[in-house]
Amino acid sequence: MLENHFSSLTQMHSYKKFVHCAHYIYYRITNSCMDNNIELCIYFFIYFFVELSVTISNLLSDQSSQSSMGKRRAPELYRAPFPLYTVRIEPRTGLIITAGGGGASKTGIKNGMHFLSLELVGGVHSATLLHTHETDTRATMCMSLAGDVIAAGQDANCTLMRFSQQAAKQAKKPAAKDGAGDKGAARKRGRKGQNGDGGGDVAQMKEDSPQLVVEDVGAVQADLSPQDPCVKCVRFSGDLKLLLSGGADGYVRVWEFPSLKEKFSFRAHKDELEDIDISPDNKHIVTVGRDFECSVWSGDQLAVGLCWHENMPQITEKMYRYKSCRFAKVEDKKDTLRLYTVQIPHKRDRKPPPCYITKWDGWAFLPLLTKPCGNEVISCLAASDSGTFLGLGTVTGSVAVYIAFSLQKLYYIQETHGIVVTDLTFLPDAPKSKALKGNNEVVMLSVAVDSRCQMHAVSNRRSFPLWLVLFFCGLMVVGVILLLQSLFPGFI
Repeated sequence: MLENHFSSLTQMHSYKKFVHCAHYIYYRITNSCMDNNIELCIYFFIYFFVELSVTISNLLSDQSSQSSMGKRRAPELYRAPFPLYTVRIEPRTGLIITAGGGGASKTGIKNGMHFLSLELVGGVHSATLLHTHETDTRATMCMSLAGDVIAAGQDANCTLMRFSQQAAKQAKKPAAKDGAGDKGAARKRGRKGQNGDGGGDVAQMKEDSPQLVVEDVGAVQADLSPQDPCVKCVRFSGDLKLLLSGGADGYVRVWEFPSLKEKFSFRAHKDELEDIDISPDNKHIVTVGRDFECSVWSGDQLAVGLCWHENMPQITEKMYRYKSCRFAKVEDKKDTLRLYTVQIPHKRDRKPPPCYITKWDGWAFLPLLTKPCGNEVISCLAASDSGTFLGLGTVTGSVAVYIAFSLQKLYYIQETHGIVVTDLTFLPDAPKSKALKGNNEVVMLSVAVDSRCQMHAVSNRRSFPLWLVLFFCGLMVVGVILLLQSLFPGFI
């Protein structure tokens, strides 16, 4: 009988149902007291407080989830004059670097790399364009940072550039062009003066704002495809001693940095590479190809091929393919490492099957947890520096943030971009970036082919201090004892 009461009451989580629950419990307590049934009376008293706690918790969580999920637009930080394919944040300075373009085709769409300054004023984030670096006929498709050095995947090459900030007066004269143009005039999006009026404000910004200088420091050929060569992914190792690239020819190439001496290369996949990452100790390289394979390499030797659906018999061999991979540490556990992979359907049906995200042991490469992550096809994956959060972008323009530990969705905006999300990056765990977070638990940037750079912020989740919870629990226990003593004299 009590089990039936318990199972029925635990389904009441909304406020209205809780009111009916309270009336019912009051009726049961009254009858129990009249029948001198002390045990049943104590049970309903305890369950009333449990139900109250659950209801309050659910109301708070529902309010929080409703505010961070749905179909709406995220704040737009910046809009470029060309499609954006990649974005990174330099930890030391907090500079946002985003790049893209129209490629070599003569469509009138330029190719470039834009440097933005992120600011937080009065709780509102804004971005200022500090510098524009034109990349001639080469669109930057992927990017990785090593301090003030940028490794950019452009056509068949991985181009390395160094940027530096200078005082405005030192950088007033433009640098000599060497196949790429630099525009150092700082300006603010939406400020007066861009359309002719208020030009004095812009001149003042040019004089007062720090300027950037970008110079090419080298390039390596990272793809040898005979037709349409393309560097698909580039990555610096954690210690910044290695530079890795993956191309459309299926090869992984590894160079020593900063000498750019080729260390080794090998064919990792029969088809083009989708993604690449390297473990913090530089011992393992993980590659994702369009040939349905996700492989772990020790140097240039295959260590293991991953299989995420061993315990999912409903999924056939060629039903899904890997899309992305990322290593991530576990907060407060120095010796623990995780690998995250995203799997998307190989064929698109009218009723699309869900995509999946898998968490792996980063040392043994065994699957720990797999969960569906929606029916929209995933286009990109990012992990926060702390390893606490994962970011997902989709081909339909949606953006989501997941909790890495449980793979639970924390934040979601449907179709916030007009088209495919091409890259994501979290605000780094650096002093400069922490000051820019404001009252947010996590901040992530997204870019897309719609030329927009958007910000996604998750506010600090509400929580009660432990001492306050214990204090109220003590009060409830004392209250129940005093009430039972008044109802049943001699109870104590």
